[in-house]
Amino acid sequence: MKNLLIATATLAALAAPAFAEGDIAKGEKAFKKCKSCHMVKADDGTMIMKGGKTGPNLYGVIGRPFGGVEGFKYGKTLVAAGESGLVWTEESLAAFVADPKGYLKEATGDSKAKSKMTFKLKKGGADVAAYLASVGPAPVAEEAETDAATDS
Repeated sequence: MKNLLIATATLAALAAPAFAEGDIAKGEKAFKKCKSCHMVKADDGTMIMKGGKTGPNLYGVIGRPFGGVEGFKYGKTLVAAGESGLVWTEESLAAFVADPKGYLKEATGDSKAKSKMTFKLKKGGADVAAYLASVGPAPVAEEAETDAATDS
């Protein structure tokens, strides 16, 4: 009986989602590897994390369509992914930063998919995604709930 319980607990742990919630503080630290190409600059001009301009501004990336920064010159695969309806989530961003080209091949079904991002963040992708979600704008649904609560 004891072995059955141990086996059941082990199987339950293995069946848990592949992505646990990331750690925001660890993500902010890990993002320092990303800032050579990316910045995080709010829509009002507030610089949250100074960085490069080789990659797009990552403010508000969570919830944004792939290839969705106006005026940024993305690769064809990212643009096509966004046009097909793919939207960045914490999970998709964590998977993308681990293997950009591989992720795009799988997500789009295009065996010739390419990514301009050549850097692979082998560890900490979930943390970086959690950090970026924490510094972005509040999701629209949350804003509506907050507005409704203050109107009451």
